[in-house]
Amino acid sequence: RSLVVVHFWAPWAPQCAQMNDVMAALAKEHLQVTFVKLEAEALPEVSEKYEITSVPTFLFFKNSQKIDRLDGAHAPELTKKVQRHGSGSSVPAVPSGGAKEDLNVRLRKLITAAPCMLFMKGSPKEPRCGFSKQMVEILNKHGVSFSSFDIFSDEEVRQGLKTYSNWPTYPQLYVAGELIGGLDIVKELEASGELDTICPKAQKLEDR
Repeated sequence: RSLVVVHFWAPWAPQCAQMNDVMAALAKEHLQVTFVKLEAEALPEVSEKYEITSVPTFLFFKNSQKIDRLDGAHAPELTKKVQRHGSGSSVPAVPSGGAKEDLNVRLRKLITAAPCMLFMKGSPKEPRCGFSKQMVEILNKHGVSFSSFDIFSDEEVRQGLKTYSNWPTYPQLYVAGELIGGLDIVKELEASGELDTICPKAQKLEDR
């Protein structure tokens, strides 16, 4: 009946080692919770069954039922979920909660779909607002390699991402799955020279 947390990990991924340390610390705090490590590639049929597409991924089980999941190395989020599900008084997730959880998983996948992701109005070729246009111009000027997502194409993502990242406006720029910010912050980073160190660069043709 107690909570079981399964960490799908890989020995070659440094972020998995970090999360194993986080799990060890949580295990000392939450004695009633069982923590398990599974090497994702050693058990392909299990990974396939639970749609494990990247490491680290954490699955949460109660009464042999999967109740939650967390994709990526997010120590604060893991701690929060263990506290929420591990407390004896935790109530079963209602269906609407499940839908929200699925949206968060989807948002996480979108945010990490490329090393540098821009959520904007329109596309880089056809921006549909001045701020998005300026953002694309700055990134192109600095030779940044980025992928983009048109928030007009998906209302659920458009609204959900504001809550997920606690950032109310667009465009939003993410690097390595972390929110950098909107246009004002990117302009500040450009002015200070930090933008070139943060964002991945596109390979120049002559380098290739």
